Amino acid sequence: MSTLLIKDANIINEGTQQVGSVLIENDTIKQLIFDGSCPEADKVIDAKGLMLVPGAIDDQVHFREPGLTQKANIESESRAAVAGGITSFMEMPNTKPQATTHEVLEEKYKIAAQKSAANYSFYIGATNDNVEELLKTDPKTVCGIKIFMGSSTGNMLVDNEAVLDKIFAESKVLIATHCEDEDTIKKNTDIYREQFGDDMPFKYHPVIRSAEACYKSSKKAAGLARRHNARLHILHLTTAKELELLDFGMPLKKKRVTGEVCVHHLWFSDKDYNEYGSKIKWNPAVKSEADRDALRLGLKEGRLDVVATDHAPHTKEEKANKYFQAPSGGPLVQHAMVAMLEMVKQGIFTYELVVEKMCHAPADLYQIDKRGYIKEGYKADLVLVADDKQWEVKEENVLYKCGWSPFEGTKFSHAISHTFVNGQLVYADGKVDENIRGERLSFDR
Repeated sequence: MSTLLIKDANIINEGTQQVGSVLIENDTIKQLIFDGSCPEADKVIDAKGLMLVPGAIDDQVHFREPGLTQKANIESESRAAVAGGITSFMEMPNTKPQATTHEVLEEKYKIAAQKSAANYSFYIGATNDNVEELLKTDPKTVCGIKIFMGSSTGNMLVDNEAVLDKIFAESKVLIATHCEDEDTIKKNTDIYREQFGDDMPFKYHPVIRSAEACYKSSKKAAGLARRHNARLHILHLTTAKELELLDFGMPLKKKRVTGEVCVHHLWFSDKDYNEYGSKIKWNPAVKSEADRDALRLGLKEGRLDVVATDHAPHTKEEKANKYFQAPSGGPLVQHAMVAMLEMVKQGIFTYELVVEKMCHAPADLYQIDKRGYIKEGYKADLVLVADDKQWEVKEENVLYKCGWSPFEGTKFSHAISHTFVNGQLVYADGKVDENIRGERLSFDR
């Protein structure tokens, strides 16, 4: 048995801020202490002046392994994640081979057990012909089924109406969707390709992958979910109009149709394309300032349920291409939490809201067993944050394998000081402990 005391931190948890200490025994939070006492421990970390928050849980990442490891891999990106205060991730199936069978899925779990610095789960991916395989999914050991209702990197588009109907009718596992209407995008693409050819400016990305395309597809997914009482989670929402499709005015645990917003859609707007170009080309697209402001408000009002990254790295060479050849997606896990905390400093959010949406809500939404909170008996996934340490994102301090970040040149006023995964200090003083491994997430379903 080993014990660790994190002493005199400003603990932000369950809507409160309070100075206190946390006693960890092995991998578990043993005791929360708010009376100033100091129990004996094998190791003590003086956290005075630092914030202590639960480790963030990112419900949407693309770590590119297997098959696309020139862009990223589970080892490199999980190290970047813990350096950014993310202690658990859920990874997408559009790898090579695609994770559309349980055999491939289990191979990914084996890789993560050997290489991941953070805790992990993996989605099984839907196709037009693997429904029976999807229905074998164990709700206690797999985070969800991913359906691409719009094509993206590694096209896994599911457009067979009967297949969609059967998945929504019979799945016992949460269904997570990428929603963009393919016909609308194709029509818009043809119009702008004819006008600009290969030299199309990136600023037209949100015109091609339009608000109309997003709403049409999200509405279809929500309709299927309500018809069959399926548990639907719509990923990376980008428009004001889509928010009306989500359950609202009830506790998260009772919702059947929930929504995620990503950090880049809260930070950037279409006014940024001229400066950043392909670096902020994502699917769905970064849209207008009005949409961005509606997403921020939706998060504060509780219409949007969780904040994630959609971390999706590509190489510098790939991103240097012209519009139609440059792939969509960018790396975010190392900078997501500090970007959200910067928006607290800007007066947009509160610390309590950031913790709710990045830590508590993902745990509740996915019914993750004993994570996402600073509670006695829960796993000790914890992050210490300095709130007065200005630093700048530069190529030399980026940990992603792709070696770049859309935040390069940005100065942040918060910095991740320490990250603990299952009670183990995996990140401190700018360094990741290469010997620590996370655990497979389990779900209380």
